[in-house]
Amino acid sequence: MNIKDLGLTEYKPIVQAMRDFTMSRQTDTEDELWLLEHQPVFTQGANGNPAHILNSHDIAVVETDRGGQVTYHGPGQLVAYTLMDLRRLQIGVREMVSRLENTVIHMLGEQGLQAYARQDAPGVYIDERKIASLGLRVKRGACYHGVSFNIDMDLTPFSFINPCGQPGMEVTDLKSLGINLTMAQAKQQFVAAFQAQMQTGRE
Repeated sequence: MNIKDLGLTEYKPIVQAMRDFTMSRQTDTEDELWLLEHQPVFTQGANGNPAHILNSHDIAVVETDRGGQVTYHGPGQLVAYTLMDLRRLQIGVREMVSRLENTVIHMLGEQGLQAYARQDAPGVYIDERKIASLGLRVKRGACYHGVSFNIDMDLTPFSFINPCGQPGMEVTDLKSLGINLTMAQAKQQFVAAFQAQMQTGRE
């Protein structure tokens, strides 16, 4: 698996790059994990309901082709895009979502935090507050998009939307929970936890 740290980037060029990679990959193309932060943006899933955007407050809204409803990306949020050949790995999209959820749950557990996933709403939660969102798209047997994990960010824009289509859903980050991680540390820990999940598929 190739791991790329892309730093702080705009959303649209990255999504196009993921699509291009996925559509051009061959059966022997190595999987990739892209780690980055996005400039402030709301992204609306393929079947997203515009009513969940309450007031964008001059933050751009970009329609995208992942699953799920609207979410927010901004500096201080670790975004991990998983460009994986699910057919070659012999796993389905739901299994991939679970492995991503378990990656974040394991990371939080290492910090002494008890987190969990929900069957009715993909993502990772602590005390009914969302700390990570997920959305994938599968084409030609391979997935792209991935998970966004709130590390130390301005959470205000989440109040401008119904996060992931859930009115009243509270959103948190590691900083608010008393955990101080740099983005570099978060990326390093995510890679280790994700590689373990892809090797075992279990926590």
